[in-house]
Amino acid sequence: MLADKILHFLKSLKLNRKLPKGVKAMNPYQDSSAFALCQAFFKKFYNDNRPRTLILGINPGRFGGGITGIPFTDPIKLESQCGIKNDLPKKAELSADFIYSMIGAYGGGKKFYDKFYISAVCPLGFVKEGKNLNYYDSRELQNAVYDFCVQSIQQQINFGLNQKVCYCLGDGKNFAFLNRLNNEYRFFNQVIALPHPRFIMQYRRKHIQEYIARYLEELK
Repeated sequence: MLADKILHFLKSLKLNRKLPKGVKAMNPYQDSSAFALCQAFFKKFYNDNRPRTLILGINPGRFGGGITGIPFTDPIKLESQCGIKNDLPKKAELSADFIYSMIGAYGGGKKFYDKFYISAVCPLGFVKEGKNLNYYDSRELQNAVYDFCVQSIQQQINFGLNQKVCYCLGDGKNFAFLNRLNNEYRFFNQVIALPHPRFIMQYRRKHIQEYIARYLEELK
């Protein structure tokens, strides 16, 4: 089953690279409580062998995937939208707010996750001085995780994912980096960039419905 492949991949994630000074990786998959939530989520939505289309974010943040282990899913959405109760602090995460509004407009979690699998260019997130750090915010960090990103994308493609198209959340640096990898390794026939949910929620909040419509049009 696809769920078993995903869970095996997540459990095996280890970043054995020297990171820049002050940078720490977040790995919720090594925490038994967080991994139990992942098991509940992926067994619920991916317990079949249907191929999915990959959506890649940047890397998990400390209030969303960095704590639940499920991309763009904070503890609130995990419980209220996915039906998976948890004891994590109920703090909302901006990107999760947008993603689950979009998923609701798409037709709900079951319909959406039947077609799509969300991950990240770098499936482990980073913090520095208590704040989120994107893998591309530091050239040194980007170089440190380059091979890890390549390996992770290939491992996930090997689940049997659709290679005709991949959606990239983030149409700036994340898209540039993923495009570079794709040009070198030919993971997908096409990579389509979409504005990142955090950008939308921080700078284009008044236009959320327009961005949801754009997502739905692209994901058709």
